[in-house]
Amino acid sequence: MADSAFFCPLSHEGVLAVRGADAAKFLQGQLTCNLNYLSDAHASLGARCTQKGRMQSSFRILLQGDGVLLAMASELLEPQLADLKKYAVFSKSKLTDESPAWARFGVANGDHALSSLGLALPAETDSVVRADALIALRVSPGRAELWVPAERADAVRSQLAAHLQQAELNEWLLGQIRAGIGQVMAQTRELFIPQMLNLQAVGGVSFKKGCYTGQEIVARMQYLGKLKRRLYHLSLDATHMPEPGTPLFSPSHNSAIGEVVLAAKADQVIELLAVLQAEAADSGDVHVGTLEGPGLHLLDLPYTLDRDREIQR
Repeated sequence: MADSAFFCPLSHEGVLAVRGADAAKFLQGQLTCNLNYLSDAHASLGARCTQKGRMQSSFRILLQGDGVLLAMASELLEPQLADLKKYAVFSKSKLTDESPAWARFGVANGDHALSSLGLALPAETDSVVRADALIALRVSPGRAELWVPAERADAVRSQLAAHLQQAELNEWLLGQIRAGIGQVMAQTRELFIPQMLNLQAVGGVSFKKGCYTGQEIVARMQYLGKLKRRLYHLSLDATHMPEPGTPLFSPSHNSAIGEVVLAAKADQVIELLAVLQAEAADSGDVHVGTLEGPGLHLLDLPYTLDRDREIQR
């Protein structure tokens, strides 16, 4: 169903709001993305890192009202909120959990349904349109998020259902996996640096914005380091869904060579994104959970890694 037209509630994520006169200035020193690139018509992926460059969260960020909204895995919202508040104490910005204020829907191949709501969304990834307090943003080709004020959730859901079949969250996550967009979950918090999730390849890291928490490590990896682990798209002939953080093994190594990032059912197999050592991925002999676990099969990503292009952001 991931290639068909459907909508589904995005029940796995929450919304962190940062509002006030200093909201963008404050976050510019905290996040990997460049907030100067945000506009009413443009959103971005991004991450917040530790001093050692490890991702505490990943998110999609957009302007709204007097600040910005960040959609991230629900389990990460409270710890990120608590930690960010420590640094915002001298800033004219207010941080809150706005999850109850928004209903969010994933819309796949449903531009006609968005148009019926007055939202003519461009095809370009990260584009944003707004109409009558509704917000639509393009997250990858054919896929969009629809943000709806909570009090209008039931009415908009009914309008979507008039045009599209409602699907399970699994179908939306499968589309995300096929788009090659990794995500930090509670089980993988502080496990990856941004380049391990290919975040720099999908517009979530700016190398021109200046300092932010973890910037030195992230920049050094891009300019001087050789990335030994990165994100891969794989399939698994199994029925048991591996959780994020599940270790991966290869007979040529004595310890784990990677971790599952995100997985979803796809017909008779499971598709997943995983961070893997490049050498192990190239060997084609990678197993889930243990050396004796089910084998993985390498699939294509819809983009290529291009260091020269990436550092221009």
